[in-house]
Amino acid sequence: MLRILGVDPGSRITGFGVVEVTRGKVCYVTSGCIRVQGKALPERLKSIFNSISQIVDEFQPTEMAVEQVFVNKNVDSALKLGQARGAAICAGVTRELAVFEYTPTQIKKAIVGKGHADKAQMQFMVRALLNLPGLPQQDAADALACALCHRHTNESFVKINEVTA
Repeated sequence: MLRILGVDPGSRITGFGVVEVTRGKVCYVTSGCIRVQGKALPERLKSIFNSISQIVDEFQPTEMAVEQVFVNKNVDSALKLGQARGAAICAGVTRELAVFEYTPTQIKKAIVGKGHADKAQMQFMVRALLNLPGLPQQDAADALACALCHRHTNESFVKINEVTA
């Protein structure tokens, strides 16, 4: 059994999603958003670290997949996002999880089939792939997409190793 925690880091909202892979079938476990508001950045980072730690303790994932930071026009926002990402990664690493990183383009290609999919397409595909009754919130959908991307990537590497072994 493989249980993957996907994380879509943010300094105000960090999405998380857990999926389980058993005998090749992917099942939804949980997802949601860690919302931290009105605090200084160090307190928000602590909240992200503690929340991810609690999620790991409760749902016992075996691996963690995290979206990589991309730099847009606002460098300050990118730095804060990177720090939020670091807090989430540290929470996973301190719980002995293997951590894997994926770019937004890699995640979108794995889930939608094209690297420039929009948020609505991602939500729709996550819902379809996990057979969810409704659309997950955007940040949670992005985290679930990251977990699904890792599952697809991991499965591909296993198949390649079987062929070349």
